[in-house]
Formats: sequence, C-alpha cells, structure tokens
Amino acid sequence: MADGAYRSNPDVIIPYRKPINGSELTCWKKNLNKQHRTVRAQVEHALARMKTFKILRDYRRAAHTSTDTASGIAHLHNIILLG
Repeated sequence: MADGAYRSNPDVIIPYRKPINGSELTCWKKNLNKQHRTVRAQVEHALARMKTFKILRDYRRAAHTSTDTASGIAHLHNIILLG
C-alpha cells in the first residue's frame, strides 16, 4: 500500500484520485480511500514503533535478512508489552 505518489508503479495499491474533470469521487471510492488511510496509518505507526529499537534504525544488513530481524523485534516488543 502506498500514497498517491506511486501512480506509475503497478505493484502497489494506491487510493483513488479525483477525476480530471473535477467531479467528486463516488461513495464507494471514498469509503475505500478511508479504509486505505486507516490501514496505512496503522502500518506506519507499527514501523515507527519498531524503529525505536536501534537494530532497525541503523539496518545495514542484506535485505533478505530483514524479515527475521523484524520478527525478532516484534517478539521483543510483545514481551515488553506484557511486562
């Protein structure tokens, strides 16, 4: 999921834009845009929380290892939440 700046990338889901003629979006497109904003905000907040761990903030390892690192951080975060 991405914001509207990634219009030329077919691999991402972006919100609907207003038509060129300036008319309003249909109701179902407005609802999908609202859901899109909600999900993106949750993901952005989760990434921000994960970056509080120094290992992810300065991540300079091979890209294929990032999933293992993120999983480990998620486990640590859950342990912290449990107290």
